[in-house]
Amino acid sequence: MSGPLIHKGAGEPRPEWFEDTFAANGWTGSWRNGVYDWHHFHATTHESLGCYAGWADLQLGGPEGEIQRIEAGDVVVIPAGLAHCNCGQSEDFAVVGAYPGGLVPDMQEGPGDPSIALPRPDCDPVLGRGRGFAA
Repeated sequence: MSGPLIHKGAGEPRPEWFEDTFAANGWTGSWRNGVYDWHHFHATTHESLGCYAGWADLQLGGPEGEIQRIEAGDVVVIPAGLAHCNCGQSEDFAVVGAYPGGLVPDMQEGPGDPSIALPRPDCDPVLGRGRGFAA
């Protein structure tokens, strides 16, 4: 398992921008909502989160992981097996989430599983083919 990738100021703070950009790069099955306030991870797929409103402090990597602030316009790409948790947010915080190839994620509670090593997708959800998370 590798660490997360954060694209600061990657896009326009509109949900449609993230949905369209993610889909153009093969990250589909998008949804709009927030991030759970308990440590969880996905064993079946990687995940991208595009913040379109507010900010949140996300702990990436389980209870011992670093806390990173994401703000409107930022994208976080979370590898399969890497736990993530919302440790605090603005009142208006909202994200678009999506998965490579429209995979359906499972939901695992806990600190993560570093043994999970899924292949990287061909395209980064923001930068496209062979760049960023896909490189």
